[in-house]
Amino acid sequence: MAQLFGFSIDDSYKKPSPSVVSPVPKNNEDGADYYLASGFYGQYLDVEGVFKTEYDLIRRYREMALHPEVDSAIEDILCEAIVADQNDSPIQIDLENLNVGPNIKDLIRGEFQYIKEMLDFDKKAHEIFRNWYVDGRIYYHKVIDLEKPEEGIKELRYIDALKIKYVREQKKKGGANAIQYVQGNKPGGNDNPLDADFEGLSEYFIYTPHSYQKNQYGSVAVTGQQKDAVKFAKDAVAYCTSGLVDRNKGTTLSYLHKAIKSLNQLRMIEDSLVIYRLSRAPERRIFYIDVGNLPKIKAEQYLRDVMMRYRNKLVYDANTGEIRDDKKYMAMLEDFWLPRREGGRGTEISTLPGGQNLGEITDIEYFKKKLYRSLNVPPSRMDGEGGFNLGRSSEILRDELKFTKFVGRLRKRFSNMFNDMLKTQLILKNIITPEDWDRMSEHIQYDFLYDNHFSELKDAELMNERLALAQVAEPYVGKYYSQDYVRRKILRQTDEEIIEQDRLIEKEIADGTIPDPSIPVDPETGQPLDQSGAGMDLGAPVMEPDLEKDSSATKAPEMPQGGEI
Repeated sequence: MAQLFGFSIDDSYKKPSPSVVSPVPKNNEDGADYYLASGFYGQYLDVEGVFKTEYDLIRRYREMALHPEVDSAIEDILCEAIVADQNDSPIQIDLENLNVGPNIKDLIRGEFQYIKEMLDFDKKAHEIFRNWYVDGRIYYHKVIDLEKPEEGIKELRYIDALKIKYVREQKKKGGANAIQYVQGNKPGGNDNPLDADFEGLSEYFIYTPHSYQKNQYGSVAVTGQQKDAVKFAKDAVAYCTSGLVDRNKGTTLSYLHKAIKSLNQLRMIEDSLVIYRLSRAPERRIFYIDVGNLPKIKAEQYLRDVMMRYRNKLVYDANTGEIRDDKKYMAMLEDFWLPRREGGRGTEISTLPGGQNLGEITDIEYFKKKLYRSLNVPPSRMDGEGGFNLGRSSEILRDELKFTKFVGRLRKRFSNMFNDMLKTQLILKNIITPEDWDRMSEHIQYDFLYDNHFSELKDAELMNERLALAQVAEPYVGKYYSQDYVRRKILRQTDEEIIEQDRLIEKEIADGTIPDPSIPVDPETGQPLDQSGAGMDLGAPVMEPDLEKDSSATKAPEMPQGGEI
C-alpha cells in the first residue's frame, strides 16, 4: 500500500499560510478515522478495531432492514424522498442562483445528465437511496483514463461499504509536538499549543476486497494489513455519509441506529407472546390416580398403564394430510397425571384452564409505534391507519409536517454525492477550476421530484386566509392603513417580491394581459369605459349667449312717442 491508486486534484491553493495554526486537528464529521502512523522501521496503519466495529454495525443495519416493520418504515421514507414518475426524472439540477454565463450553465447541466446516466439514476434511484439510508454511507469509485484525464469520468462503480474505510493519517512529518498533542500528552518542556503542526495529514481510502473471511473458529477476521489491500486517493472515490457520527467513538452511524433497541424489544415481545399462546392456548386436564398402598415401583407402573390406556393423541401429518394416533411422543401440551395415595379422595379429574386475554396485544402495538417513532416515521402510517386527507391544514397531523422536513434533510444530505461527482467531472474536463468550484458549489442546488401534498395544502390555506384578510382591510386602505402596510404585514410580501410583482403588473398592463385599474369600469357590463369619446354622438354643445356681442338680445323695447299713458 505504498502507492495511492487513482488520481488527485491539485488543491495546493487550499494550503493555509504558515502563520495560520491551530492545536485542534481536523474533525471527523465526515466519518474519517484519525490515526497516528509511526514505527522504527517504517510507517504502519492499524485499523482493525474500527474496521470490525463498522463491519458489525453495517451488518446489523442490513439485518434490521429485512424485518417487516422496519422495511415498511424504510419504504415510506423512500417513497417520499424518491418519487418515481414515468416522464420526469427523480432529481434535476437547479442553477438559477448561479452567477455564470448561459454557456457554462448548459455545460454543467449536460455533465450532470451524464453522471445520472452513468449511475442509471432514473431507474435505480430507489435502490441507490436505500443502500445509502440503510448503511449510513455510500461509496463509488470514479474510474477515469489516467492517460486521458481530460475525458472525464468513464465509469462509476459501486463499492460495498463493508470493504472500504476512509482514513485520515497523521505522519511525523510535522514534528513530534503534533503527535503528542493528538495523543493528549503535553509536549516536553513546551506549553505553547501553537507549536502543534498538522501539515503531515494524509487522507485516503483503504479498500480490502477479501479481508472479511471466517477463520477456523468461525469468527470473522478483520485486518487492515492484508496483502490485497489497496489505498485509494481521496479524489478517486465519491463518498457520502448520513451525517450522523457517534461523538464518543467517532463512528459513522445510520438512521437505523436508534431503532436497534426498539426492534429488539419488539422481537422479544412477539416471541414471548407466541410461546405463551402455544403453551396456554388449550385446556389441559389433571388426572389424580388412586394407587392405594402399592409400592413406589408398582405405583408408577400402574400410573403409566392408566395413562397409556386413556391417553388420546391425534397427530396431523401436513405432508400427507393424514391423521394418526401417535402415543409414543410426549408433548408439552399433554395432560398431567398425578398419583394419589390411600387416604385421598380417590381418582379425580380436574381441568386446568387455558390462557386468559389472549387477544390483548396492547403491548405489541406500543412497541410497534415506538419503533416507527425511532425511525422518524409517523405512527399514523402504520398498517395504513387513517386515510390520505386533502382537507384543511388543521386536519393534517403535525407528525406529517415533521416527516416532510425530515425527508427534506435526507435529500439535502444525499445530494452531496452528486456534488462530489460533478466537481470531479467539471474539473477534469477543464470546464471550471478548483477555485471556481469553491465559489460556485454553494449556489448549485438539486430539485427532487415532490409528491407530498401536506405542505402544499398548508401554503394554500395560508394564502387563502391572507387574501381574505386583505379583502376585509381594503375599505380602510388610505384611511387607517397604507397599501404598503397591507402588502408587508398582511400579505407578508418581502421587498424583493414587492419589486418583482410591481414590475410584472406593469408589464402585463402594457401587454394588455390585465386591464388598467385606473380606467373606470362599467358597472353593468364590467368592461372598461372608453375615455377617448370616439363613437359617441353627444350632440352640439349648448352655448350661452354673449351679452356683450349680441346687444340686441338685451336691449329694452322703445316706447311709442306721442304721449304718456
